[in-house]
Amino acid sequence: MFKGISRRWLINTFGVILAIIVLLVIALSVAVHSLCYSTVENELIKHSEELNAVFPEGISDSTETFIEAAGAYAADIGYKDQAEVQVLNATGRVVMTSTGFAAEDEKTPDYANALKAESGVAHYTGRSTAGEKITAVSKVIRNPQGSELGAVRYVSSLRNADRKVLIYTLIAAVVGLLIIAVVAVSGYYFIRSIIKPVREMTDTARRIAQGDFTAKVDKMYDDEIGDLSDSINEMAKELDANEKLKNDFISRVSHELRTPLTAIKGWAETMQYGVPDRVTLEKGMSVIVKESSRLTSLVEELLDFSKLQSGRLTVQLERMDILAEIDEAVYMLKERALSEGKHLLYDDPEEMPIIYGDKNRLKQVFLNVIDNALKYTPEGGMIGVQVYQDYKEHTIKVVVADNGCGINPEDLPKVKDKFYKANQKINGSGIGLAVADEIIKMHKGTLELESSPEVGTTVTITIPIYNEAAALDDDTQPLGGMNP
Repeated sequence: MFKGISRRWLINTFGVILAIIVLLVIALSVAVHSLCYSTVENELIKHSEELNAVFPEGISDSTETFIEAAGAYAADIGYKDQAEVQVLNATGRVVMTSTGFAAEDEKTPDYANALKAESGVAHYTGRSTAGEKITAVSKVIRNPQGSELGAVRYVSSLRNADRKVLIYTLIAAVVGLLIIAVVAVSGYYFIRSIIKPVREMTDTARRIAQGDFTAKVDKMYDDEIGDLSDSINEMAKELDANEKLKNDFISRVSHELRTPLTAIKGWAETMQYGVPDRVTLEKGMSVIVKESSRLTSLVEELLDFSKLQSGRLTVQLERMDILAEIDEAVYMLKERALSEGKHLLYDDPEEMPIIYGDKNRLKQVFLNVIDNALKYTPEGGMIGVQVYQDYKEHTIKVVVADNGCGINPEDLPKVKDKFYKANQKINGSGIGLAVADEIIKMHKGTLELESSPEVGTTVTITIPIYNEAAALDDDTQPLGGMNP
């Protein structure tokens, strides 16, 4: 029962509260004890001041006069039920008491202390000869020459004081126990209010870890526990969506791999079982080369995606001419655009500033973006590629625009996510744009999309211009700035 959070609460919180209450009870007991004892002592000292009327300035003419006057005083006191008055001779022996009983063997340490005190008054708290707890105050009486004649001693039992101390201590202990009980009960329900949802979240997290992404946590409280419940539910929702995307991705990739393999295998078998005519042979070889290139491109894309997932995707940055890579990418896809009846237009500027990048990776990005534009543009459509320098931002922008089917607004924010594919009717793995976006980020640039359904899509790639002065400080990162 007491483990985990309950155990920590019991040890840390409840233990501290218990220790504080015990200390408070002890402190209160000590304070009450001190107060009661000092009250009794002060009362006796106050009574001793009455002797000033019997023995002015604490002086008596002779021993006989002192004994007689002190005895009469002791016999006439009106608080015999509260204190006993004893008359002591010069040796400290009790010779008379207000009770009428002799106490010759009574110990009188306070008298010995009073003889040494300048005020002639001293008190004692301890036990009497009979073993009873008492407090006593002695006041020394002297003759005119300063010799001690004896003392008047006031003695009070501490039985009532001890009883008061005990009562107050018991009351404090009972109050402390009530506080502990209230803390224990409230703490129990508080800990339970934490443990119950935490256990439910633990069970739900275990189900999610086992692949049940439909598991949900019931939100019990609108606090941090509730926020954690929302986070777990949101996590399960995202994992479920990612699982579906992953399964769709595997299905698409399997289809993408199977299609070229089927074509290659079919034409290879056709050639294996007989030598076809030249036209058929050329057609078959063309299909095999085309599908092999498609298969190679897909495998390379998967390898890049694997590197991206594991953090091993790297770029080799160097000074380069971006126009050369764009020209080559457009040239490589120009023939395909003609064969598909589409218009690939490229506004080739005369020159552009030098950038700091990886030639092969950037060409891969350009090929991917233009390839996507060709895929989603119908026959007779147009794809335009434009490159220009943004003097304000010190960047080069590559814009690829098409008048294809476009992307729905709800899909647009997700098209750069891994596994996501907005249009399921078009062939593709759905990971090319995620890889391209990561490559551009590694060049300190951006890849942005604007699209409207049935209008077209515009992809804008922004890359910083190489700055030779800044590059001297950091030769591994692309830097902004004008080319000197």
